[in-house]
Amino acid sequence: MKTIYYPEDDILYMRFNDKPIAREVSHGWNVNMAYAADGDLVEMSILDAQKEGMYPIQTEDRKAA
Repeated sequence: MKTIYYPEDDILYMRFNDKPIAREVSHGWNVNMAYAADGDLVEMSILDAQKEGMYPIQTEDRKAA
């Protein structure tokens, strides 16, 4: 996975794999998702990411049961 944040535009870009993009879908005004022909998520862009609380990304470390 590749993640890039563009602070000058407040855009968070995430690339999940290198498959070709077959279709793109907007989920609201600020989230755009691109899918491969097999339905896998290829990339996602979030506009106003920091303003909307999506950046910085917070993660949790969990131990296997």
